[in-house]
Amino acid sequence: MTLDIREYRCPVAGKEIIIETGRFAQQAGGAVTVRMGDTMLFCSTTMGSPRPGLDFFPLSVDYEEKMYAGGRVPGGFFRREGRPSEGAILTSRVIDRTLRPLFPKNMRNDLQVILMSLSHDKEHHVDMLGIIAASTALMISDIPWNGPVAGARIGLVDGGLSINPTYSDMQASKLDLRVSSTADAINMVECNADQVDEETMLEALFMAHDAVQDIIALQHRIRDEIGKEKQEPAVDNLDETLLTEVQSKVETPIRNVMTAHSDRAARRAPLQEIKENLLAQYTGRNETIADDEEPVNLAHVERAYDQVMKNVVRGRIVHDGIRPDGREHMTMRPLAADIGLVPRVHGSGMFMRGETQVLTIATLGTPREAQFLDGLSPEDDKRYMHHYNFPPYSTGETYPLRGPRRREVGHGALAEKALLAMIPSEEEFPYVLRLVSEVMSSNGSTSMASVCGSTLALLDAGVPIKNPVGGIAMGLIKEGDKVAVLTDIQGLEDHLGDMDFKVAGTVDGITALQMDIKIAGVTRAIMQQALAQAKDARLQILDVISAAMPEPRETLSDFAPRMESFKISVDKIGAVIGPGGKNVRALQDEHNVKVDIQEDGLVYVAGESGAEVMQALDKIKAMVEEPEIGQIYTGRVTRTENYGAFVEFLPGTEGMVHVSQLADYHVKSVDEEVSVGDEIMVMVINIDGTGRVRLSRQAVLEGWDVEEAMRRDAAGGRRGGDRRGGGDRRGPRRDGNRRGGDRRGGGHRDRRN
Repeated sequence: MTLDIREYRCPVAGKEIIIETGRFAQQAGGAVTVRMGDTMLFCSTTMGSPRPGLDFFPLSVDYEEKMYAGGRVPGGFFRREGRPSEGAILTSRVIDRTLRPLFPKNMRNDLQVILMSLSHDKEHHVDMLGIIAASTALMISDIPWNGPVAGARIGLVDGGLSINPTYSDMQASKLDLRVSSTADAINMVECNADQVDEETMLEALFMAHDAVQDIIALQHRIRDEIGKEKQEPAVDNLDETLLTEVQSKVETPIRNVMTAHSDRAARRAPLQEIKENLLAQYTGRNETIADDEEPVNLAHVERAYDQVMKNVVRGRIVHDGIRPDGREHMTMRPLAADIGLVPRVHGSGMFMRGETQVLTIATLGTPREAQFLDGLSPEDDKRYMHHYNFPPYSTGETYPLRGPRRREVGHGALAEKALLAMIPSEEEFPYVLRLVSEVMSSNGSTSMASVCGSTLALLDAGVPIKNPVGGIAMGLIKEGDKVAVLTDIQGLEDHLGDMDFKVAGTVDGITALQMDIKIAGVTRAIMQQALAQAKDARLQILDVISAAMPEPRETLSDFAPRMESFKISVDKIGAVIGPGGKNVRALQDEHNVKVDIQEDGLVYVAGESGAEVMQALDKIKAMVEEPEIGQIYTGRVTRTENYGAFVEFLPGTEGMVHVSQLADYHVKSVDEEVSVGDEIMVMVINIDGTGRVRLSRQAVLEGWDVEEAMRRDAAGGRRGGDRRGGGDRRGPRRDGNRRGGDRRGGGHRDRRN
């Protein structure tokens, strides 16, 4: 078989994107590889037959993170790729949200988009390349689609915006903005940032839009050169006659209910009654039709009812300026915030916006409890995590619990990114942080309520975040030339609207964005208006959060671990760990603490008792402390010789006290003055070139400074007699404190305290 391999190149901001077709997967509907640097992705798109009875578009988008792409063997028992990582799920969602709005309406064909990493250079990101790969594969395939699209990432370093920065570039970036666009408009946004202002964000959004236009043009060219003839999609459109008939029966009753009841619960029963009466009419008609007549599809009747409801709600918003709950376009629902609602946990916060209620719990952990990541990203662990749970009772439903779905992973990641830049550094606050948001009640924008709940929980836990973060969801209704941008959308407006645009931030700027749309794209004017309204709403929310908890608690919960940290030289790590971990285990057992030592020498000590933590910390510091000339230490005699005594004054570090320096009087015999095991106070008076340490006890007793001690030592100490007169007045032998105790000189640091 002869392969028709084609290669296309497109420069983008000084880098080159290479698209290749024809080499792999000839039986797929469309298949390409896309490469930037040494990061290469493969993508295939294949359309199957329609599945009977479906009332949704069965599109699946899956990105498979292959560990061989980074030259790695997967972890785990089986040593092969298993369930997708959180990063792979988020990449799949970004691509899915970009592609989905551009397929024919009511399409019912099975459609599968599969991407996998073939090579990863740990410099170039895969998500935006994945959008380009999926779009190109769809363009050359036989699958009907209204593309192309392309994606770009924007960074912000030293006040300047950059296109498609690498992982290295992003280390110092205040912005990680991912945007996908058609030729005409932006159609997907995902972003986390460090308090970026609205004007800069708007500039970055449309810089990304402009940056992908050459790639979009290239995809049109590839399509013209090698694209397959498009198939006719299987669509399940409503019969216009049926829609008109249903509209005549229910439009006025629906409008009357919506006018009479602004409360969702109050209108639920009358709307359900209208729907049931409608279905009963058509059920009765089907029972009386002749044998040669086609019965009315009741599923289509339901869809027609939903379409009329949609038209009524959208029309009231756009033409009458009235939202389903009676609010104006820029008005938020009532807000409430509270903290400390759950005992024993380290921090808790509750946030409500209308019927949406989220409870977030904060847990503080030690460094060993960080999440280890087994993926292709250079990031190998996380010390800050946010998990989002959306149980069925939050919407008054019942269904089996099967663990977090893609939506829950995505919402959790969005709330996590919204607060990421506000989390204190590991040096400032060495704890691992896990936040869990439990959605207690949902009527729109639970992810942004999770952002607010997370801020409250962190403040309640005493975490010194840089700024509180609030979030709001914006909506859009577009009917012809009429546009309504809605602040704080509820569930019905999300379901029937054209856009879900989530914005999180502080008083100083934006920290996260996420935009999903159901139309082809949004213009600059709409984006600008949405960002402006979101800022006004965010500031109101932050006022409510501040009223509930203006500052982080000054002290941690009694049930939170106590942790201290400091840094040691890397070459001292082994001394602290000890042979086979002996030293660390002994510390942990003696003081009931946990000790974590990082590769860069950062040491964490955590425990329930602050006193025990500090004692363990002092012992570790003593293990790694270098002898300092002139410093006074309390040491233990380890052996004696005729010429002096050897004293361990730091863990693992000995020095010698010459017999002439053992006391402030003449010492005839070392063994008569000190014995092995005695504790005595000594001054370091010399360290020679080989590291041998010379100590003096006499310097401590006499109160000499180091210069005097060194001079006396060089002169041979005090010999032949005691200046205090005859007789032996040394006091008790074994207490280590001669003559009522050693006289401590200046600069003393007793290592026992």
